[in-house]
Amino acid sequence: MLTIYAPHQGRIAATEFAAGEALPPETVWGDLREPTAFEVSAVAHAFGVDVPSREEMKEIEASSRLRREEEGLYMTALLLSRTDTEHPECSAITFILASDRLVTLRYADPQSFRTFATRIQARPGQYLTGEAALLGLLDTVIDRAADILEQIGDQVNALSTEAFGQGDEEADGRNFKNVLRRLGKEGDLISKARESLVSMGRLLAFLGQTSEGRSRKSRTHLETLSHDIASLSDHATFLANKVNFLLEATLGLINVQQNNIIKIFSVAAVVLMPPTLIASIYGMNFHAMPELAWPYGYPLALVTMVVSAILPYLFFRYRGWL
Repeated sequence: MLTIYAPHQGRIAATEFAAGEALPPETVWGDLREPTAFEVSAVAHAFGVDVPSREEMKEIEASSRLRREEEGLYMTALLLSRTDTEHPECSAITFILASDRLVTLRYADPQSFRTFATRIQARPGQYLTGEAALLGLLDTVIDRAADILEQIGDQVNALSTEAFGQGDEEADGRNFKNVLRRLGKEGDLISKARESLVSMGRLLAFLGQTSEGRSRKSRTHLETLSHDIASLSDHATFLANKVNFLLEATLGLINVQQNNIIKIFSVAAVVLMPPTLIASIYGMNFHAMPELAWPYGYPLALVTMVVSAILPYLFFRYRGWL
């Protein structure tokens, strides 16, 4: 699908490209989302750019993702999408800035694109050029990344409370399996967010190196975006370290929980050992055992076994081992 954003009657209107139509020459932004070969050809012919293939977008070399050609700038970055689902993705998206027009090529649908599509139509005076649209779109992408990190931070804090508890010294009743699963999910999302921020930082650095001829306002905006990326990267690193700490702490609590269970079995074995010894002695089949002829031999053996079990239990309680 190809969506064209172009000025129309004092505002920027979004129209879907249809076969047989010509692209408006005053187009500010052309958004290619899972395009057909015909749509790619139309954009390449109208804007004079070489639209990369999906395989070329996946290349990881810096020279492939960030390059300057005669017709314009080609930049590919990784953006988060589907973060509100169980399977978030980090997808490659290409930004092409040529002849003061912006072309985006994507095979995902990040929330930031939908947000900026609404913003560019609500504030037409701010995005009359492709460069302004690019900076505005990158600003929206960074804002979305900040929101995602804030949500992750809230989830991690909730997991911290669930793992350590509030005013509860016993860990036996906590569902550590669920905590570990959720920690793994948040850790994976943080990893994808850090990967996206790194690629965005490289894109902004590349834009800064090719900023000759741009206005002072655009250069200042680029610097602000770079500072935002740096601060978000630091925050993502902090969250990653916190998740690792919680993971190690949770594994430690699981070990404590398992040790408590083993301790119960160990104490039970020690408590039952003296009664077992007494029962074994009087279970021997020797004729010369005086106790076998006592009228109260059986009750005495039972009482002796009970007392021999109670004494170790009281000793363990006295030492604080239970």
